[in-house]
Amino acid sequence: MTLVAFKALHIAALLLWCAGLLALPLVLERHHSHETQGRYARLRRFTHYGYIVVVTPAAVLAIAAGTALIWMRGVFVPWMFVKLLAVGALVAIHVYVGHTVLLMSERRGAHTPPPMWPVALAAGIVMLVILLLVLGKPALPDIAPDWLRTPRYRSLPFDATPN
Repeated sequence: MTLVAFKALHIAALLLWCAGLLALPLVLERHHSHETQGRYARLRRFTHYGYIVVVTPAAVLAIAAGTALIWMRGVFVPWMFVKLLAVGALVAIHVYVGHTVLLMSERRGAHTPPPMWPVALAAGIVMLVILLLVLGKPALPDIAPDWLRTPRYRSLPFDATPN
């Protein structure tokens, strides 16, 4: 039952996080320095609260639940490590979007964000890569050097290592 609950939490949080990473850049792109103060305030509130209240907590929950699932299922295989690299790319995109939201609020409407559609496109591509890795579970060759795959004078925290 715990596994199912963590999977449900992981998927629900991922849906919110990914939707936010696709929507926020497109909303930020709608800001122009010649807008009225009322329109700017609405856009700024929407992006700020969307990022702080929805997208960031969803990202934290998705990563925490995903980490728990890795340890619960013992998924220590090469495709998972590639997936974790892609998750790191999503985190970098998340940070960039947050930085843009922050610049927009600190400069009181004088900041025109750079074109954000490439950010949304990059997020979509990374999400697609993650989805393909999770659904396909490809047998990737083990390219890590031997010294990275062997424990050094300590036992591993799990029973077996992938071959």
